[in-house]
Amino acid sequence: MSTWAEWICQFQQDLKLDVRLPRGVEVLNPYTDPTVRAICQTFYHRYYADSGPRTLIMGINPGRFGGGVTGVPFTDPIALTSLDIPHSLAPRQELSSAFVYAVIEAFGGAAPFFAQFYISSVSPLGFTKAGKNLNYYDDPKLPQVLRKFMLYSLQTQLDWGLRREACFCLGEGENFKFLKKLNQEHHFFDEVIPLPHPRFVMQYRRKQLPEYVLRYTELLKSHVQ
Repeated sequence: MSTWAEWICQFQQDLKLDVRLPRGVEVLNPYTDPTVRAICQTFYHRYYADSGPRTLIMGINPGRFGGGVTGVPFTDPIALTSLDIPHSLAPRQELSSAFVYAVIEAFGGAAPFFAQFYISSVSPLGFTKAGKNLNYYDDPKLPQVLRKFMLYSLQTQLDWGLRREACFCLGEGENFKFLKKLNQEHHFFDEVIPLPHPRFVMQYRRKQLPEYVLRYTELLKSHVQ
């Protein structure tokens, strides 16, 4: 295998958790679904059919209405439709996806954006509890249980040719705190740069949406090589 598309799709298909999760916590793994695998094949072979270096953007973990449905981080079914990627998923919007694709549009579109950046998550698999999304840091036991899995996943993705100068972290709170500590211990990147989480912007700062989109795009463009 020699392209990002091949590496990513194989990585997704191989994802599994062989750990004992806290009571009531369930894994959200969309990649066991053939429909999702087909979507990922189409998406990644369109935008990642090369081996050029990219800068990593790290979210928390997939949610039930975005990456947990489509298999593509921060990409809901509506975003797939806007990219002319065929699918049969219900056209439900996810707030974080709406913000990310506003940034992508402001950056110049999907092709130039994905040629420079790769979006993943600290945990590439998601979690639910009582039918609701669960962030990996919401349960105090989860980060410890998932640590080996997270380290393996990140190292695997780094080996594809991610740039080491910087990693962008989506979330300025717990996700940044965890990723920064991980980076201090293992020296994956020269720096981890926190950004306001897309969902935070859409829920609590929507009136300032243009300003946040501009902030994102200017900072991202400053790291384009």
